[in-house]
Amino acid sequence: MSLFEITDTAKAQIERLLEKNPDKYAVSLSVLGGGCAGFKYDWGFSDTQESVSKDDHIEDWSTGRFVVDETSMLYVAGTKIDWVEETFGSQFEISNPNSSSSCGCGESFGV
Repeated sequence: MSLFEITDTAKAQIERLLEKNPDKYAVSLSVLGGGCAGFKYDWGFSDTQESVSKDDHIEDWSTGRFVVDETSMLYVAGTKIDWVEETFGSQFEISNPNSSSSCGCGESFGV
């Protein structure tokens, strides 16, 4: 059972990021305290398979890998992740059913 919905366009972007960074194991998402709404999303990379804890959540498909640490899962389980390309910028878009508020930029949320 998957704890996320990752759209095909988001998977394709994750694959592109990993192709451009072949020394990285996975694209990662964490939740940190801060931002204008209380919590903020933090995108990055997991460097190696050993850097991923056995309690972290991994979405793994044949050409890509996405990791969320155990603590962040409390805040993002059930989330839909999409990749959106617009005229003046592109970004991962997160639709988080656990958030009760968010900021205009989409990178910060409250619970």
